Amino acid sequence: MSALDKFDLTGRVVAITGGAGLLGQKHAEAAAELGGIPVLLDIDEAGALAAAEAIGGGARGFKLDITDDARVADMGCTLMAEFGRIDALINNAANNPKMEDGGGTEFSRLENFSMEVWNADIAVGLTGAFLCARVFGAAMADAGSGVILNISSDLGVIAPDQRLYREDGRRDAEQPVKPVTYSVVKTGLIGLTRYLATYWADQGVRANALVPGGVHNGQDDAFVERLTNLIPMGRMADVNEYKSAVAFLISDASSYMTGACLTIDGGRTAW
Repeated sequence: MSALDKFDLTGRVVAITGGAGLLGQKHAEAAAELGGIPVLLDIDEAGALAAAEAIGGGARGFKLDITDDARVADMGCTLMAEFGRIDALINNAANNPKMEDGGGTEFSRLENFSMEVWNADIAVGLTGAFLCARVFGAAMADAGSGVILNISSDLGVIAPDQRLYREDGRRDAEQPVKPVTYSVVKTGLIGLTRYLATYWADQGVRANALVPGGVHNGQDDAFVERLTNLIPMGRMADVNEYKSAVAFLISDASSYMTGACLTIDGGRTAW
């Protein structure tokens, strides 16, 4: 088999959580472009259906609340009934709350961070990944092959530089920060990756994590300038720049890779 042939996903079913989101759609495109059948799962049903229609090539969209154990189990049964197989799972869904002023004090700061937001962020970003891995991964293990790809972040391996989020004119106690849950979720996904990689290794299921840097998506110019000063390549990622990495990680091109993190961050974590 040639190197290019190993990227072939013809007929393989790839489930993608957060499929209606910016990167979720790109992950789905990567699968479709290699002949796979992307299944976009999102609590936003209309968004998932619209994204699947735009991608074409047999892509499907379904509504799924990944924090609901019973609904995740039902979705596993639905996909197996419809396709007869699940070949890959991309755990991409995550909350990304806007850093807005919450009643005079910045909600994102650790001292003010609410249990409601903590529980919601952990439920989607980490518990949801666990529930989907438990259901879809078990189906892969029963079939003797499959891939789980967890979408982490550079902030899963380094701490956020809170200077990036500072705003002129605010007291230190009111400065916005990257919320604690983002780091906790993205770090936790790396731990989940290693656990899954060893748990099902003898049943043909591989698990890896993608560690991307920030994607340019209309952020404030001042923020972009501060962030790019921390990146050796001097820029944020284009929205399409992770597609090839996803293709590698969910295909046989990465057949001897499991329990690993693939870091693609323009060099930020090297500094």
